[in-house]
Amino acid sequence: MKVTILQFPGTNCEYDTQHAFESLGAETEIVWHKAESLPSDTDLLVVAGGFSYGDYLRSGAIAKFSPVMKVVTEYANKGGKVLGICNGFQVLTEAGLLPGALKRNDGLHFISKHHTLKVENNNNIFLEKLNNGDLVNIPIAHHDGNYFIDEKGLANLEANNQILLRYTDVNGAIQNPNGSISSIAGVCNKSKNVFGLMPHPERAMESILGSDDGIKMLQGFLES
Repeated sequence: MKVTILQFPGTNCEYDTQHAFESLGAETEIVWHKAESLPSDTDLLVVAGGFSYGDYLRSGAIAKFSPVMKVVTEYANKGGKVLGICNGFQVLTEAGLLPGALKRNDGLHFISKHHTLKVENNNNIFLEKLNNGDLVNIPIAHHDGNYFIDEKGLANLEANNQILLRYTDVNGAIQNPNGSISSIAGVCNKSKNVFGLMPHPERAMESILGSDDGIKMLQGFLES
């Protein structure tokens, strides 16, 4: 399997992401944001985390104008699998490839810690290795992770099983770290080929570092 990873000025998780997928047996390639095409053998495109363009203006708002985003949109619209992690999630919402938007955390502080997530919908290639209701321990590290969507949009997410993950405590009760509506930590598009989440599964690949729960989150892509 070939995983292509995007790199913008300010991206800082591309090598973590590369390591994570290579540890699962995938071939990877990092592509600079000025590229006007993607490798033809791309099976999964990952928009990695970090601070694209320093998060100036608004997180992801400048990155959406990079040349590579035109081909990312074409790739996604043709059914290609896309995963946005943290800043990558922000980029995908700004580009209109995922519904909703990411705002400043309610507490106005950068949050960096492990946090429990509950799997809400596993009827997709991203989370198919997990069960609905499973709890996973995944790091979060963001300043603008407050997911927002209007009431109609939220109802559509619920109806189409597009809500992937929610923030909870270790017992599965809602525990919202950033103010996200309905405690949402990740969503997908209606066609279930574009995925985005604020937490970092690529940083949860080894138990010695606090958790290896990210393995099952990423394995689904490799076996789809």
